Amino acid sequence: MAASRSAALAGAFKDAGRELGQFFRDFTTSSPARFAILVFVSLILIFTALLSLPIASDDRSRTPLSDALFTAVSTICVTGLSTVDMATHWSAFGHAVIFIGVNIGGLGALTLASLLGLVISKRLGLRAKLIAAGDTNPLRSHGGVVNEGQAVRLGEIGQLLRVVALSTLVIEVVVAVLLYFPIVWAGYSWLDAAWIAPYYAAMSFTNTGFTPTVGGLESFHTDYFFLTVLMISVFLGSIGFPVIYALSRQLTQPHRWPLHTKLTLITTVILFVAGAAVFLVLEYGNPGTWGESDAWDTTFQAFFLSAMTRSGGFSVIDPGELYESSMLAASMLMFVGGGSASTAGGIKVTTLAVLALSVWSEAKGRRSVEVFGRRIPSDVQRVAVAVLAWGATIVALSTIIIAQITKAPLAEVLFDVISAFATVGLSTGLTAELPDSAVYVLAVTVFMGRVGTVTLAAAVAATSKSQQYALPVERPIVG
Repeated sequence: MAASRSAALAGAFKDAGRELGQFFRDFTTSSPARFAILVFVSLILIFTALLSLPIASDDRSRTPLSDALFTAVSTICVTGLSTVDMATHWSAFGHAVIFIGVNIGGLGALTLASLLGLVISKRLGLRAKLIAAGDTNPLRSHGGVVNEGQAVRLGEIGQLLRVVALSTLVIEVVVAVLLYFPIVWAGYSWLDAAWIAPYYAAMSFTNTGFTPTVGGLESFHTDYFFLTVLMISVFLGSIGFPVIYALSRQLTQPHRWPLHTKLTLITTVILFVAGAAVFLVLEYGNPGTWGESDAWDTTFQAFFLSAMTRSGGFSVIDPGELYESSMLAASMLMFVGGGSASTAGGIKVTTLAVLALSVWSEAKGRRSVEVFGRRIPSDVQRVAVAVLAWGATIVALSTIIIAQITKAPLAEVLFDVISAFATVGLSTGLTAELPDSAVYVLAVTVFMGRVGTVTLAAAVAATSKSQQYALPVERPIVG
């Protein structure tokens, strides 16, 4: 009798395990977007628990829940905003947890899961490719068929994952080596520099912006080599892994680059140069920033600020000292962010490029949007409009709520909210002073900005039913 009961119980557990496994497989392949949200939430909870441990703080006290949660969200979402002093609050264990977290968040949770599967099984099945595709291209995250040409085809996902892993490792190692001696020359010991350099390398390539040194970049504000290496690392992280993949295959053949690569690089360079020019004009004579510096230093710092507003998050000056006109310009750059499927946030440069091309085509009276001998389909244009609308809505709601809670100046609230949404990490100083209720609101803003408006919309759309009929057409008046 006992043996039969044990057999029945074992069979029940086996059936339950089989059903759970089938549910997991169906959930991940039918809606990679919802699975991505689930993975991000799980990682945030795990890292919140780790950062709440007394061993994670420098004085061995338990970090308050709001601070631990916000730091975990900022870490996994590679944002860089913080409610505590990152250089002095965390212990070696806490910094190690944050270092691991930003690399997980920078790669993307689903990409990392696919990489682990590739290492273990030596191959990628269709399910793993679908999961990874949803992370490398948000337009695939609805789980359905994608008919249009893609920057990275489904059959190339395995090669892309290898490039992701290799490029991340190589870039971070090279950046760490380049930063090591400038850190030593700044007065840090050889031993301290051995962990500060990799920390800065990870924070720059993942576009996070946490600084492990007291005073942030104050020790390096005139070290142009150090700052230039940071800018290059931020740029490589912000252009996106599909672009790195395309460049690794056809670096010397620009005419064969995918349209996504061309739009990303061109728009990124335009915003980088235009942003620096705007800051040079607006901040001329501002004693709180670089108004009293020489021409070379002013020009360099303007380019550095332009690069960091694109999601880097490092700052030599106090963003709170910027003129309000400059704050608005910086907010616009932050809102755009970096490239798709990158470590950067924002609505993405390709979204801006598609919207600009759509407006230009409409002004010229063209029926289709065409660039570089290619036609951009209407569904991509609709997604670009949706991303802009969702992003603006999230920023507006968060700004209203936090402004109501804190009664702080609107310019400062808007700046920090957009920095949170675009996972930039620059702050006027407001974030560190927020009450717990506003911290939770900003944490949600960070999460929605990192997971992405396209992913969130796709996660909701996965439950919608297809419509088998069309309603009569009627044109309302717009404009």
